[in-house]
Amino acid sequence: MERLLEKKVCIITGAAQGIGHAIAEQFAADGAIVYACDYQQGTMEQWAADLSLQCQTKVVPVYFDVTDAPAVKATCMNIYKQEGKIDVLVNNAGVVYNKKLGMIVRDETERMFRINVIAVIEMIQLVSRLMARNKCGSIVNIASVTAVLGSPGQVAYSATKGAVIALTKSAAKELAPQGIRVNAVAPGIIKTERFEELYEASGDKIDARIQKIALGRLGTPQDVAAACSFLASDRSSYISGQILGVDGCAAI
Repeated sequence: MERLLEKKVCIITGAAQGIGHAIAEQFAADGAIVYACDYQQGTMEQWAADLSLQCQTKVVPVYFDVTDAPAVKATCMNIYKQEGKIDVLVNNAGVVYNKKLGMIVRDETERMFRINVIAVIEMIQLVSRLMARNKCGSIVNIASVTAVLGSPGQVAYSATKGAVIALTKSAAKELAPQGIRVNAVAPGIIKTERFEELYEASGDKIDARIQKIALGRLGTPQDVAAACSFLASDRSSYISGQILGVDGCAAI
């Protein structure tokens, strides 16, 4: 059976948990050589070893803070030297503060922009130069349905993801001559560990949110991972500058 990402060298940020974790597992199952990146030191060794064995591929945990430009550069250059190429970058690492407009503070807003936007731009700057040497590559950014539809209590976060959508469209046009495609996935409500913690703490009624989703259920990290795998693969070779909603046709 053909595997979508056989032998493609893929970098995935924020891979220690949640959506990033699922993306790494999907990519490994699809035959990719996976560099699973996160800032939490020492959290992925056993998982990576088990996943490598299970999927008969190479899964390597690497640790850095996406806002630490020298560490990002050193890691990406090391991956390129070892593998001779970088085929795919998934910019998944992110942070969210769910606070109403009157409650969000500047430090929180600035931190979201540093991680969700500035770090994404710098990752694309660096990795696209390496991809350009081989005249091909696929970059997948993680946006959010909140950037498309808006969401009360998420003004600052939505602004960061709106920036991700804008930079995706512009980068796609700029990098196309080098054979590099840039797309984004915009998840809706995804049932991750973080989501469950937030809803337990807020006391919100999740059933009311589900009623606004046409497909009648929450999304899963695997739903997002499958979309990322398609956009990373050669099956989407004529798709660039697109924002793929993975939201169950949600109304938010």
